[in-house]
Amino acid sequence: MTVRFLTAADGARLAFRDEGAGRPVLCLTGLTRNMADFDFVAPHLEGVRLIRMDYRGRGLSAFTGAATYTIAQEAQDALALLDHLGVARAAILGTSRGGLIGMALAATAKDRLSGLCLNDIGPQIEPAGMARIAGYVGRNPAARTLEEAAAKMPLWWEGFADVPPDRWRAVAERLYRETPEGLAIRYDPALREAVLSAMAQPPADLWPFFDACAGLPLALIRGANSDLLSPATCAEMRRRQPGMVWAEARDRGHAPFLDEAESLSVLRRWLEMLR
Repeated sequence: MTVRFLTAADGARLAFRDEGAGRPVLCLTGLTRNMADFDFVAPHLEGVRLIRMDYRGRGLSAFTGAATYTIAQEAQDALALLDHLGVARAAILGTSRGGLIGMALAATAKDRLSGLCLNDIGPQIEPAGMARIAGYVGRNPAARTLEEAAAKMPLWWEGFADVPPDRWRAVAERLYRETPEGLAIRYDPALREAVLSAMAQPPADLWPFFDACAGLPLALIRGANSDLLSPATCAEMRRRQPGMVWAEARDRGHAPFLDEAESLSVLRRWLEMLR
């Protein structure tokens, strides 16, 4: 799969992949992830043009500093990618932070969206989940090899069960790289500064962003054991958007891999809604 690059308005070099043909689906990753995060679900998304990107500071994209690692900037970069590819409208499959970017775009550039699927994220984020993320973001893992990391992941990833060892190994390969000093994260450590700075601010009311999604084909996948998206928030989202398709992925915390049976059922129904 060929990685390509575009240059953002500020000169940042951003990595992306563009494969397949059909309805454009832009995959936006979680906070510390990269476009390989969608490798597990990609084979199941038939009849779509699958577009993925590494946010600035992640994966193969340029490290541009903590001040630029914001949802607003990442939303602008997503639009720049669509412009670069000549895509007028795309559906967004957003995991965690990617879903927040999707909601921001629904509020500010709704004409560019043809649908939105949220993977374990909503307009209200649980403090316990954010505290857990703040504990590890920007830090290298306490493991020296990918094998060691894979063995520890059942303990690190709260809420996950019945995950085969080969999946944990595949996840480790996508999150870390081996160095002589041990494993290193595949993103800019300065992301920690950006996250802690955002957490120090009063929490924003994101419900208007979610409400802005009205009229779009919507879907929601929740990890049944998620500490970031509560059942109460999920219920309120469903009340406000009764046409939204949704399911919980059992034995999953934050965030489902997206190739679970429950996740694939939602994704297939959502893709049908895009037609």
